[in-house]
Amino acid sequence: MPITVISPIAQVQRIDSEVKKSGLLIALYEDTQLSRQHIKVAMGARIALDYISHSFDSTNEPTLLDIDLTIEPGEICTLIGRSGCGKSTLLHVIAGLLIPSEGCVRIDGKQVRRPCAKWNMMFQAASLYPWMTVKENAALGLAFAGSSKKEADEKVASLLEMLGLAEKANENVQRLSGGQQQRVALARSLATEPDLLLLDEPFSALDAFTRSSLQEEVPEICKQLNITLVTVTHDIDEAVTMADRVMIMARNPGRIVNELKVDLPWPRRHMDHRFQQLRAQLMEMFTDTTKTEDEIAQPPSKRIAAA
Repeated sequence: MPITVISPIAQVQRIDSEVKKSGLLIALYEDTQLSRQHIKVAMGARIALDYISHSFDSTNEPTLLDIDLTIEPGEICTLIGRSGCGKSTLLHVIAGLLIPSEGCVRIDGKQVRRPCAKWNMMFQAASLYPWMTVKENAALGLAFAGSSKKEADEKVASLLEMLGLAEKANENVQRLSGGQQQRVALARSLATEPDLLLLDEPFSALDAFTRSSLQEEVPEICKQLNITLVTVTHDIDEAVTMADRVMIMARNPGRIVNELKVDLPWPRRHMDHRFQQLRAQLMEMFTDTTKTEDEIAQPPSKRIAAA
């Protein structure tokens, strides 16, 4: 019986489209001249959303309506809300994967029309190359960025140690659990030190211990490297643990209805009195998103809750 051999090139072509769709390694496919430069310490991206609205072709109802938001360089901003409120859609708009129907997205003063090598986005699906080892997957972005093998090896080794994968470095990623694969994807996103990191519930598949560790470690890394971080989550504790600012979204249509500023010191302790106060405050805001728009309309002084 003849054996069909699939060449590595054919495998790359097959997986290529999947990774492009996932947006996980935007830097590998867009702005190739920039992606070949040596990676430097991030400058931190400034994001300006100017009254963003978006409707998909299949419906006349807007998925997003009048999103007006500025995120400063190095800030950690979390989007939270119930399913269907447009959190992931808004993240796609910021990344340049989706052009809004109305309004404008600007990053560092330039209008976003497509993805950029300086931004990395990570979704719930790890989207790893199945024939590569853990360290090869984690180093893939560095290879495209022109880093030396020594530099890439050192950076990847440090990240894998931090993420609890040092002993798995030479294993094929198909041998890993779902949570371990997601940590490899996170290492790959962090390795190139992007100016902007976008995370769409990347910790949802992890065990509780690993999830708790990463909720502390990822913000610490982003602060050290001055990476602007925007995350999407349903988890109240995760939002208070990770964010400088939490934006609460409501649905039908998706819009920002409230904001919570979190000025707790790092690392954040869940049992601290102030943490519990902010958690309760955010829970109340989150619950209010079930009310009608008329019911949640309040004077700005009451809608904006400062820590």
